[in-house]
Amino acid sequence: MTRSFLALGDSYTIGEQVPLFESFPYRLVQMLRQRGLSFFAPEILAKTGWTTDELSSAMDLHSFLPEYDLVTLLIGVNNQYRGRTTDNFDPEFNALLDRAILLAGGRKEHVYVLSIPDWGVTPFATGKDEQKISEEINAYNAVCEKKSAEKGVCFIDITTSQRDDGRKSEFLAPDGLHPSALEYIKWARALAAKIS
Repeated sequence: MTRSFLALGDSYTIGEQVPLFESFPYRLVQMLRQRGLSFFAPEILAKTGWTTDELSSAMDLHSFLPEYDLVTLLIGVNNQYRGRTTDNFDPEFNALLDRAILLAGGRKEHVYVLSIPDWGVTPFATGKDEQKISEEINAYNAVCEKKSAEKGVCFIDITTSQRDDGRKSEFLAPDGLHPSALEYIKWARALAAKIS
């Protein structure tokens, strides 16, 4: 049986500034195929700059399959970047997670939430309040982790290692903000380790 995979998110999901095949959803499919698991190419609903409400609006207009064997959700950095609060983020993320579970046919064990990367550690944030950014990202990720736990969904922390790589040129795209293919490989490995 060939499995289906839906990836929901923003620039981190489409792999801004790297070829699509180097994005983490495509890397993940390659890793799973190497393990003998049959997967179609990932279906990606994501756009650079999207917030939770913008992703939700796009989902309202999108024609999905009846259900997917694997669904990932990585969203929220643009909410933080635009100065929104976690009080605003919490119910919107919660609703998106509910929709992700429904798209997985109600199988919560087939849904994976990735933590939000910390753009405050990248060269792009030079001159900005990096500590404040990191603290806000932590607060956002606390919401993501809490909601995932409440719904029995696997939460994967990619932020810790991303922070370690945040100023290393080989782990950054040319814009000094988004990850390079090397960083996406790490995210895909973290996901692949959880999928059977």
